[in-house]
Amino acid sequence: MSDISIKVVENKNDLKQFIKFAWKVNSADPNWVPPLISDRLKVLNKQKNPFFKHAEAEYYLAYRDGEIVGRIAAITNQMHNDFQKDNAGFFGFLEGIDDPKVFELLLDTAKKWVKGKGKDFIMGPINPSTNDEIGFLIDGFDRPPYFMMTHNPPYYPKLMDQLNYPKVKDVYAYYIHQDTFVFSDKLRRVAQVTQKKMGIDIRTVRMNEFEAELEKVRYIYNNAWAKNWGFVPMTPEEFDFLANDFKKIIDPDLVLIAEIKGKPVGFSLALPDYNQIFAKIPSGRLLPFGWIKFLTGKNKINSLRVITLGVIQELQHTGIGGIFYLETFERGTKKGYNSAEMSWILEDNEMMVKSANLMGGKPYKTYRIYGVPL
Repeated sequence: MSDISIKVVENKNDLKQFIKFAWKVNSADPNWVPPLISDRLKVLNKQKNPFFKHAEAEYYLAYRDGEIVGRIAAITNQMHNDFQKDNAGFFGFLEGIDDPKVFELLLDTAKKWVKGKGKDFIMGPINPSTNDEIGFLIDGFDRPPYFMMTHNPPYYPKLMDQLNYPKVKDVYAYYIHQDTFVFSDKLRRVAQVTQKKMGIDIRTVRMNEFEAELEKVRYIYNNAWAKNWGFVPMTPEEFDFLANDFKKIIDPDLVLIAEIKGKPVGFSLALPDYNQIFAKIPSGRLLPFGWIKFLTGKNKINSLRVITLGVIQELQHTGIGGIFYLETFERGTKKGYNSAEMSWILEDNEMMVKSANLMGGKPYKTYRIYGVPL
């Protein structure tokens, strides 16, 4: 491996090269959707992203003959360790040319850094936490990703297998079209009876009370997923950091809150698939002309990503989730959306997998997280 050298990202120029390397690997793939450079800079900024108040990271670039051939982030997240009661570190943002030596050296570099932080296990890709993008795509390469989902060359999982990185967890993406959506009369009646019996009120988010709404949603989020594999609670600062971006792009008609006697008990968030627009901005830059494509294209988006749907733990088996799905489908189709992706869903989340299948969803993409002891 002497022909490959590793350099720590030390300044803003290095960081931009770290981000832009993704274009070298993926730009020839017609199904790859370039990220917005401004968003990547924001996420990776250790001074401004509140994630780094309880986490650390080091970014690395791999060079061969003066040319960048790979990148990786090594990450520790104390919030994860405290909540999950483990001692893991992470690798993320891994990209590289089709060369096992490049991947091996990058992963070894991340392992060494994470072990130096006292961790005894490393897993990824996690970019940079389970509240963000996760996993390598291992099937479903023939279609572009939905908004905030990953996409990578098919050789990535092959290299991980070759380097003996076992699976830690798979997550699924389900695709559903309005022509194949199934919500039987029986399920509809059950949903209606449940809603009436429990006094459930489903309403849309109140944008004029956004700060107060955020507190309700954060409470549900941190409660509903607390027992899920890999879940990490979000601090108020992290939630605000994410919500400030979402506020600009959500469709308020598709952000739903369930209440019982005024108490929030669940919420659902479906976002327009903005990747339909970002795919047409190959530079990854909104300025100076990307904004024009965004503004002229956002009303032409015809698909949604159901990005999160949660119910507080004590009510998770009452059928509120089904009510959310029905409401989202009916509201979405009225607004001209003809399809949706439900993602991501843990492979062993039997209730969500069963619900997706019952409604006519088809598992069409699988994402894998790998890990090894240190």
